[in-house]
Amino acid sequence: MDYIAFNVMVDDIVFPDGRTQMEVLGGGGPQAAFGMRLWHENVGLVGSVGPDFPPGADAWLKKSGIDCQGIRRGALPSVRAWQVLEASGLRTQVWRVESSVRREYLSRSMAALPDDYRQAKGFHFGVHPLSPDTRFIEELGKMDGVISIESYCAADHKPDDESLKKLLQAADIFSLNEHEAVSLVGPGKPLVLAGRLVAGGAKILCLRLGENGSLVVDAKNGNAFQVPAVPVSVVDTVGAGNAYCGGFLAGWVETRDLKMAGLYGAAASSFLLEQVGLPVFGSEILKETQERVDMLRPQVVAVTI
Repeated sequence: MDYIAFNVMVDDIVFPDGRTQMEVLGGGGPQAAFGMRLWHENVGLVGSVGPDFPPGADAWLKKSGIDCQGIRRGALPSVRAWQVLEASGLRTQVWRVESSVRREYLSRSMAALPDDYRQAKGFHFGVHPLSPDTRFIEELGKMDGVISIESYCAADHKPDDESLKKLLQAADIFSLNEHEAVSLVGPGKPLVLAGRLVAGGAKILCLRLGENGSLVVDAKNGNAFQVPAVPVSVVDTVGAGNAYCGGFLAGWVETRDLKMAGLYGAAASSFLLEQVGLPVFGSEILKETQERVDMLRPQVVAVTI
């Protein structure tokens, strides 16, 4: 396997108008794997699920061509949570399983990695910004692959400089949205936020800005680009950031071109926005992906951080 994503759970989504959509495949891992799969055939997923894992979720994984030998089938119920969406864009996650289940199924270890996953070119997973699981990242760093992490929530308090540096320097690629960035480095416009994060230690930064696209920065050479979002009718935002991260990682590893990586991420995220849950993978979506990249390419703007 060349690209690996981590964590699987089940989302029960509550929309601002009160509608619900139950048993949506979630956890960040499948969405990131989808973003990777748009650009590469050999994608694997690591996680744990229970006997109540929805058949529809299993079916999507099989149709997508994503390798599932890294998914453990346990006796405990699958990790499940309400995803409550507000009209403002705020999302609140409410766990529906005991903390013991979450610890058992969402904790990561090298022992969970099948042998042929260990030589992957890229790994991606989400971390809590105030406790980023640096021990696992250090162990994973002994492999040769590029490590990409994203903040899966805002910090409830601003970290001190040393903690921020430890977070931002933990991996090769660090991704977060604007709200999460403000929680780490204080309020400011996107260029200011990106500058603070790079100054704090981020190596390659992806600052996701919703309908305003993303800012991508390579701290090593100072290159930075504003990448627009694909103009789509937004149905559901859950998982779009994860798909962006998977697409960006694959784009960066395959091309080493910051602009192209940002375009790959933007295209991947756009498909998640257009529907609830994950799109059906196939030749049509691959063709549409390339068309979306080609459409956005002339609109990318170099910026100064």
